[in-house]
This record gives sequence, C-alpha cells and structure tokens, in this order.
Amino acid sequence: MRVSINDIQGMKEKGKKIPMLTAYDYATAKAVDEAGVPLILVGDSLGMVILGYESTTPVTIEEMLHHTRAVVRGSNRALIIGDMPFMTYYHTDLALENAARFIQEGEAQAVKVEGGERVADIVRKIVEWGIPVMGHIGLTPQSILALGGYKVQGKTPDTAKKLLNDARALEEAGVFSIVLEVVPGPLAHLITQRLTVPTIGIGAGSFCDGQVQVISDILGLFPDFVPKHARQYANILEVMKNAIKSYISEVSQGTFPTPSQSFPLDEEILSGL
Repeated sequence: MRVSINDIQGMKEKGKKIPMLTAYDYATAKAVDEAGVPLILVGDSLGMVILGYESTTPVTIEEMLHHTRAVVRGSNRALIIGDMPFMTYYHTDLALENAARFIQEGEAQAVKVEGGERVADIVRKIVEWGIPVMGHIGLTPQSILALGGYKVQGKTPDTAKKLLNDARALEEAGVFSIVLEVVPGPLAHLITQRLTVPTIGIGAGSFCDGQVQVISDILGLFPDFVPKHARQYANILEVMKNAIKSYISEVSQGTFPTPSQSFPLDEEILSGL
C-alpha cells in the first residue's frame, strides 16, 4: 500500500522527519522506493539533469507525464508527486485539466505547483476536485527570470512577510505540504511552526518537517557542481566511468565476452552446415 497524504501529516504531528527525493525513471524510482523514501517527486528539474536543458522552463507536460509513468511503475510504496511544468496552471480550467492528466495518465497521487497567494485560488479548485497538491514557495525555478537568478529568498522584512503570507494562503487553499526552497533557516523554522501542514525544505535549514534533494546531487552524477544546500553521499559518476573503462579494456583485449557470457551449440549441428 502506498504512503498517503494522511501518513505524511501524521509524520509531522508525531515529530518524525520526512525524507523526499526526486526520481525520473524506473530504475532510480525502484532504488529510492526500496530504500524507504516515503515521497518521490518527479520534478521538472528533469529538464536540466535528464534532458540537458539550461533551465526548467522548456519542460513540457508530455515530457513530465512520460517520466512520471516510469517512476510510478518503478515504485510500490512511495507517494508519487508530479511537478506541473511552466505555464500549465496559469488559469483554473487549464490547471484542472493538467492536474487531472497527472492523475489519470501519469498515475501520480499528487501534483506540485509553484507560487503562493497568486496560485491559491487555483490550488483550492484542484483540491476541491480531489487531487492532492503540494505547494512550493521561496526560490521557484519556473520564475527564475523574474527572481533575477538563483538567490536566497525572504532576506528582507517585506519578502519574509510575503513568504509567510504565501505559506498561509497555500495552507488555507488545502495543500497537504509545502516545499520551502532556498529560504533562511530561521524564517523556514518560523513558517514551519506557524503551519499545521508539513514543510519540506531544500536549502531551508534543519527545522523544516522534511527535506528534499535532487537525486543526481546526492549521488554525485554531476560532481563538478554540488549546490550549497546539497550533500554528495556518493560519486556515482566515477563508479560509472570506471566500469565503462573496464568494459572498453576487456572488449579491446578480447577478454570479454568469456564462455560464461556466450551460448554453446552442438558440434553436430555445425558439422552439418
């Protein structure tokens, strides 16, 4: 049985931290799910770490649905959240249609939208139609041009107050949790204390109810760039390269494949050819 939004709420109420990771394909989702992560986000970050775009804005809903389906097939327990990409929820009818596609076609159990007060009415409508929504405020990558780059959000009295108001508006609209991205730790702590729904931090300190990271950051798939808010728990890129080099070497030397990787044939069949 999959983790439910009630289970996630229960973790906050019991003071249990909520780990969350991104996944974008069957194999990775299988590993993340079997490791015991309760929340998997199919993030539009796949545009950068899987598809090679410079930002998340070129990602289409078709691409998101394609990867969401793969993640769902690779998981059995985690709650799967589909990230609604740029300009797919800028008015209510469009938002309802696309959120429904994530549930019907993508087989996700929830969707994520960026923005606070400006999307609260849209969030409310999606929730009213029975689709769980995760909010996302602070540094919102889909608005990176308007934000002027990847900068810490909420550092002034006005912007801090706005983030708190955004969080309250999303909670009132019915989100089951809120991602706080690149927000000063003390502000994220205050927001977490003021809300009844869980907060999931990324670059928002240790006092959030949970944490989310991009899977490629913690596995070291791009070791030359590790965001300040991330920790590299492995260097998978180096492991992959070493394995590939060994393969190249063995093929070049004729030591692969060996008889154990080959299929025999009765000599009588060969002699009759």
